[in-house]
Amino acid sequence: MKRLILALCVIAAPVFAVQPDEILDDPALEERARDISAGLRCLVCRNESIDDSNAELARDLRLLVRERLVAGDSNEEVVDFVVDRYGEYVLLKPRSGGSNLLLWMAGPIMLGAGLVMAGIYLRGRARTPEREVARLSEAEERRLREILDD
Repeated sequence: MKRLILALCVIAAPVFAVQPDEILDDPALEERARDISAGLRCLVCRNESIDDSNAELARDLRLLVRERLVAGDSNEEVVDFVVDRYGEYVLLKPRSGGSNLLLWMAGPIMLGAGLVMAGIYLRGRARTPEREVARLSEAEERRLREILDD
């Protein structure tokens, strides 16, 4: 029974990440804060949003997001502020423009280059003339028949 309770507490731990003292009084602002927090990465936990993380840094980021929203910033301004402060790594879904464009395009470019190289190789291989197969001499054929007949 104790193990079941412990397992349920561990499973429900992310639900309790946002503490009651962090929640804003205005439901609309709180909803915006939750939307923004869901897209920001916890720098301690990695690949977990700050909304789901219990780390102190995640709490600080949640409070920062809420402070910026109360100050009147738009969602984009809040995200830009956090990115300026912590870098693009803080975004769970990286932007596809700017310096990241090379990273986004590297996969398709490498796939295309590989297909072109495979096509060149197969085309060149199809153009090569077939080699002549060396025939067995009369003595070799007789010896082979003797071996197979035994």
